[in-house]
This record gives sequence, structure tokens and C-alpha cells, in this order.
Amino acid sequence: MKILVTGGAGFIGSAVIRHIIGHTTDTVINIDKLTYAGNLESLADVAHSDRYHFRQIDICHASALDAVLAEFSPDVVMHLAAESHVDRSIDGPAAFIETNIVGTYTLLESARKYWLALAPEKKSAFRFHHISTDEVYGALGPTGLFTEETAYSPNSPYSASKASSDHLVRAWHETYGLPTLVTNCSNNYGPYHFPEKLIPLMILNALSGKPLPVYGKGNQVRDWLYVDDHARALYTVAKHGEINETYNIGGHNEKQNIEVVHTICDLLEEMRPEKPAGVAHYRDLITHVADRPGHDVRYAIDASKIQRELGWSPAETFESGIRKTVRWYLDNQGWWQHVLDGSYQMQRLGLGE
Repeated sequence: MKILVTGGAGFIGSAVIRHIIGHTTDTVINIDKLTYAGNLESLADVAHSDRYHFRQIDICHASALDAVLAEFSPDVVMHLAAESHVDRSIDGPAAFIETNIVGTYTLLESARKYWLALAPEKKSAFRFHHISTDEVYGALGPTGLFTEETAYSPNSPYSASKASSDHLVRAWHETYGLPTLVTNCSNNYGPYHFPEKLIPLMILNALSGKPLPVYGKGNQVRDWLYVDDHARALYTVAKHGEINETYNIGGHNEKQNIEVVHTICDLLEEMRPEKPAGVAHYRDLITHVADRPGHDVRYAIDASKIQRELGWSPAETFESGIRKTVRWYLDNQGWWQHVLDGSYQMQRLGLGE
């Protein structure tokens, strides 16, 4: 197949591309605007493959999308380009509306025009795969799981923008017949993760002897999904998923945030026992701060549908995945140091001020 990936220089998008180049014979074209979270260094291992191509394109620019679709003639579009950080959406929601809603609309229209002009056989094989989040469902109580039938109830500008894009994708199937797929995933973690997110932020702050800010009591529950498991799931859906179906992708790893931070501290005690000056124990750096506005208390995914219908299940437990993640950050200072030299300096975002 020829696969067009939007947002392929981001955390999940780059994992998808590394999977495709490393484990299939497919060809990829990566289109990415290269905002603060896009990093081509995350693709260094595959950049020299003759099956990998890159174009710097904003998904809000219709003419550029039209041109790249015509040039590359993909069999599948995997749409991952998005503004994705809840805290950043609280401080600046406009970018989330522009990229996640307007950008998705623009891409859908370009894809629809491209699809309509295809020869019959290629037209019937084409797929538009939209990658979304479990945050569109809102918050769960202490029990229960999000399923593909859970009603949408987004609580942040980020999740509202992603819910909007999900609805647009479904509408383009129902109204125009565009062959679409939607996936909603739980919290991803792993190598090449932009360090404003919880796990890489805790690792890098601890290595620098900085406070480890935990929102409220840290009792928010997330289902953690190792990014390489997610990449494998996304490729499986793109290749074998049923048109107009939604697949929830989760890691079966529910953890309170405070548990995650404790685990990171304990792994660093083992892997990097020589601490920054003045730090006796990594756990001593934990600092409880005011909670995020509109913070959802618990997310958890029922991923039984994708396992039952497509045969996917996560290979990593949280324990194995978080160990690999901490080790990767210890071994790849060059990657994250280049990130920190840019616009994000590990400051607190999302205070709504």
C-alpha cells in the first residue's frame, strides 16, 4: 500500500511511520506542519528509506493537500495531525479549533475529491482513517469502561475539538460515502514523547532535580497504552478495519497518576542512582499543585472489539513499557535536549489564566 500519514513527525505519527517502514513493505508519505511538537529527529531511523517521503504541509491548506494527493496517489490516509495537549488547549483554544476541526474538514474535502476521481478498483479499496482520543467520551466514575457506543461528553477545549472532528469524519461517510474509519485511544506513552506530557515531564524533571508537579492528589486514573502497541493497532485498523466502524484502543493498564510518578521515581532510583545535588530520593521531588480546570478523573477503554474482530492486543504491560520508556530517555539525551532548546521549557501550562 501507499499510505499518507498526517502529523507523522509527532509522537504517535512517528511511531506509526517507524512501524510501517520497519515491519511492512508499504510506502509512506509524511505530511506535517512541523509545529513545536513535530520533530523529524523522531524519524531518523527511517528517513533514508526509499519507501519514506516527507512534505512540510499544513492540513488547513487545501491546495497543498490536493497537490500531494495527486502526486502520491495513496491507498490510505491516516489522519493523526492534531493539537493534542489539554493544558495547552486551556491557555490557547484557537489553535485547537483551527487544526483539529478546520484542518480535519479541509483534509476530508481534499480526500473526498481525490477519492471520487479514482478508478473503480482503487476507489473501492481506499480508506480514510481518523485517529482520535478517549477524551471525547468525558469522564468515567470509579467503575465501567468506555466502549464504542459511549455517548460523547467532552470537557476540555482539546477533547471538544477532537469530538467535533470525529463527527465530521462520520458525517462525510454518511453524507458523501467516503470510506472512513475512526479509532479512539487511551493515554499513550513511550519513546519520542514531547516532554510537556506527564511521563516524560516527570522523567526529565527528576533528572534535573526539579519538582515533580502532580495535579491535586494525583488520584486521576488513566489507561496507559505503549505507543508501539498503538502504532501496530492503527496499522491493523487501516488495513483490515470495516468501513464506518469505530475501534477503541487501550492498554488494559489503569493507573492513578500518583502511581505512575512513584513508578518513575523508583525506576530512576534503580537506573540512575546518582542524583542531582541536594536530592536524597527522587520521590522527595513530588509536589502537589492545584488541579487542572475541568480535569477528568478517570478514563478507561474497553478494547475487546479490536481484539475480537481484528486480533490486536497490547504486547506491553505498563511495567514492561514504563521500564523501556525510562531507559530510552536515559539513553537518548540528545533527542530531548534538542526539544528543550526550543519553545517549550517544561513550564506549567493550562492554568487558564
